Formats: sequence, structure tokens, C-alpha cells
Amino acid sequence: MKILQDLNFTELKNLIESYKEKSFRATQIYSALHNGLKISEISNISKALREKLLIEFVDEPVEIIKTLVSKDGTEKYLFKLFDGNIIEGVYMKNRYGNTQCLSTQVGCRMGCKFCASGIGGLVRNLTPGEMLATISAVNKKGGGNINKRAVTNIVLMGSGEPLDNYDNVIKFLKLVSSKEGLNVSLRNISLSTCGIVPKMLALAEENLPVNLTVSLHQPFNDKRKELMPISKVYSVDEILKACDYYFEKTGRRFIFEYSLVKGENDDIESANELIRLLRHRPCHVNIIRLNEVKENNLKATTEKEAYQFCGLLEKGGLSATVRRLNGADIEGACGQLRRNYVKGE
Repeated sequence: MKILQDLNFTELKNLIESYKEKSFRATQIYSALHNGLKISEISNISKALREKLLIEFVDEPVEIIKTLVSKDGTEKYLFKLFDGNIIEGVYMKNRYGNTQCLSTQVGCRMGCKFCASGIGGLVRNLTPGEMLATISAVNKKGGGNINKRAVTNIVLMGSGEPLDNYDNVIKFLKLVSSKEGLNVSLRNISLSTCGIVPKMLALAEENLPVNLTVSLHQPFNDKRKELMPISKVYSVDEILKACDYYFEKTGRRFIFEYSLVKGENDDIESANELIRLLRHRPCHVNIIRLNEVKENNLKATTEKEAYQFCGLLEKGGLSATVRRLNGADIEGACGQLRRNYVKGE
């Protein structure tokens, strides 16, 4: 079975015309799918057309099967895919808009030491339509539609490495920003990567002005290799040069995510090295207090220590903030909820 949401508007229009249907049916179907409806729920097309589509395509590629609500208002969802696989997503309400963190893979093969997503490795990539369907489902649950969205911002920062699923992610970006559908501005979308340099360079050439976010977490390459195995392939210096190229091609300032791990990367030497590397670059450092994962022994710094570290960076000339810790009481870190669900906990 295929996923109808994988098709862009032109592809869907061609499909509908191949069924000998009027082309305006494509507009009705595309709008309905982006509004989070199942094929079987599209009431403004004929029963015969619905049945024809259901022979070839999955009725509901993504279903919300569990919702957790944090005391801070953050919502976390478990999604069941049509093949039974489980992914997760987070929905954060803010004054400036509502952000959904999006998974791009079932599991992950990057093996970052602090992240639960990679425990168990990569199962499979998500298709563009599956990613789109998770956005549509949450948007619908929040009372939104294609004309007035509940989801205003998207962060590709859930389970998985977006640039390890490059082609599907690029098509998703085009789908979710299409004027016939949800029409989310690409400037309201952030893509987070651990630093797959060739794909970062390719992304710069796509003419898709998304916000590039790099999960740095350690400025010293030898130490970063222990925390993030990707540094065995692409060094910190290579990643920074790719960021420079992204700015050159897009004019978009980039962001570095920096999760503070007690005793690992929260000392003065680390702060000074960050200042040396980043001071003259058009970037911002987003400091995060680690969401602890019980499968590893890494510990978070205190809130006071996080602000002290941020102060060191600011005194050194960097733009830096401490990110609000969202959803800590509902297993808000990437991969935690899915892993516990799969284990039956």
C-alpha cells in the first residue's frame, strides 16, 4: 500500500485525471489530507472515488495513539504508523506561536550518547507523507486547519537525523510549505542535524530558506567523538565550514544546540573554545539543560550552572540563551516515550 500524502499537488492532479475525474477533485482531496482527514472521511468526493483511492493507498498513514500533557503545557504524542511502527512528536505552545517537533525516522543510527532515539538503531526512514501526516494530525487536534493553523512552527528535531533521510525530508519541506496545503513558511521551519557535512552543503543549494540548527554539544573534536560518533567522520572544523557555506548561500544565520552535560562540556575551557570557534560567525548558541535518559549515566547541570555558562559565552561576545526545559515530566527528550512504549513500560 502507498501513502497518498506522499504526492505533491501536481502528482495528485495527474493521478486524479488518470482516474478520468475532473481536476478540481485534486484540490478537494489535497486540502482534506492537509486538514488531517482520512481518505474515507473526504465527504465532498464520490464514494466510488474514495473506494478507488483506498485500493491503492493507505486510509490513515499516521494515528495519534497516546497523548501526554506536561504541567508546563507541552504535549507529547505517540504516533502509530500504518505498518505498526511507533514514532513520537512534541507540541509546544508559546507566545510567538506553536511549535511541533517532528520525527524523520523510526529510530536513529547516529548513536549520540545522550539521546534515547538511537537506542536500538535505525528501523526505517519516514516518507514525506508520513511526516506531513504527523503535522496535519497535530494541527487538527489543536483545532487548526489549512486556513488557520494551530501549528505555526516546525522543528525537525524529533527521533532520527533529518539529513540521513535527505530526499524524503526535502520533499516533505516542499509539501508542508505548498500554497495548496498547510502553506507553512520555510522561514518558520528549523532543521537540526548532528553534522552530516555533504548533506549540509547540498541543503545550502536547495533554495529552501529553512533555519539550520547544528547539534554541537562539544567544541573539542576528540571529546565530541565520544559523545557523538559522527565526529569520527566529520570534524567540528568541517561542520563549521559547512555552516559558513550555508550562510553564504542563504543569508540565514545558523544556530548551535548545546546540551550541557555535567562534568563533560560545562567547564570554562569548553566555554572559551566555543567563543574562539564561534565569535566571528553569524550564529546563536541555544543552551539546553540535558533531558536525562535512564539508559545512560549522563547528568544534567543545574539551572544556575546553565545560566552561568551562558553568561561566560555572552561575555565572550556570543549570542546565547538558555532554552526553557519543556516536557521533562512527560519524557520530553527525543526517543524516551517511544522506547518505553515499545518495551511495554
